[in-house]
Amino acid sequence: MTNEKLPKKTKLSDKFKAQSFYQAMVWPGVIFMIVFNFIPLYGIIIAFKDYSVLDTIANAEWVGLQYFREFFSDSMFWTVIKNTLGISFLKLLFGFPAAILLAILINEIVNVRLKKIVQTVSYLPHFLSWVILGGMFISWLSETGLINNLLLDSNLIKEPIRFLTDPSKYWAIAVISDIWKEVGWNTILYIAAMTGINPALYEAAKIDGASKWKQIIHVTIPSIRHIIALTFVLSVGGLLGSNLDQTLVLQNPINYQTSEVINSFVYKMGIQQGDFSYATAIGLFVSVISLILVVGSHLLTKKISDTSVF
Repeated sequence: MTNEKLPKKTKLSDKFKAQSFYQAMVWPGVIFMIVFNFIPLYGIIIAFKDYSVLDTIANAEWVGLQYFREFFSDSMFWTVIKNTLGISFLKLLFGFPAAILLAILINEIVNVRLKKIVQTVSYLPHFLSWVILGGMFISWLSETGLINNLLLDSNLIKEPIRFLTDPSKYWAIAVISDIWKEVGWNTILYIAAMTGINPALYEAAKIDGASKWKQIIHVTIPSIRHIIALTFVLSVGGLLGSNLDQTLVLQNPINYQTSEVINSFVYKMGIQQGDFSYATAIGLFVSVISLILVVGSHLLTKKISDTSVF
């Protein structure tokens, strides 16, 4: 036994004082989240009330699940669900592996300067708004646009193709334009993960006689499987969140039946028609389904590849 006193437990205020520098960086973000993410959650109850801008949320009459039932019985329900899931699934099917493939190709470029140029060029469309890109696509795909002129001059077609006024072609246009805009940006996480791969793994694969293709299959892809799982879970969770900007730019009265998605439907019902309760009910429905998709895709990914995101 010694006469030395045991150190007293550090008080919470002392911990905050000792970490004042880190607290100064954290609290602005915490306050931002509270103000813009948590406090607005109160507005969710609008989905269960007959709300009007002429009244307060608290005084609005409770109507329960009325607006959810209205949405499920709406004539546009299956149309917007089909378009949203169809377009989002095709974007996931083609866009998800495209980003991984492009990241691998960029990573295999030996010349550092060329690699930076390719990365910059592939990132550039992401920073252009859909207003600009939409105008470009509308110009290119018009009956007198670049694409039709090239096809006509090449004698591949005899008359211009109606890309923008043929509803059956909208899904393809939406998917291709979205991949072209975002595929380069989506490679960032994969390229960052590839830079952390131990070069000794590639050396060992070369000694074993592995070709470049086998090195990619057995070294590169397994090494970034956690990032692949993370982006897959997030992508599946966003299946019901089709790009609103893209839809508003490329949509027209002729392709309306194939271009109307949940986000654009909510925008029109809430902002244009002022039916806030109905729009909020649809948004809450989408959020619940998205949460289920995130959890489900995570459990599936964990079961198949034994890779946990959370």
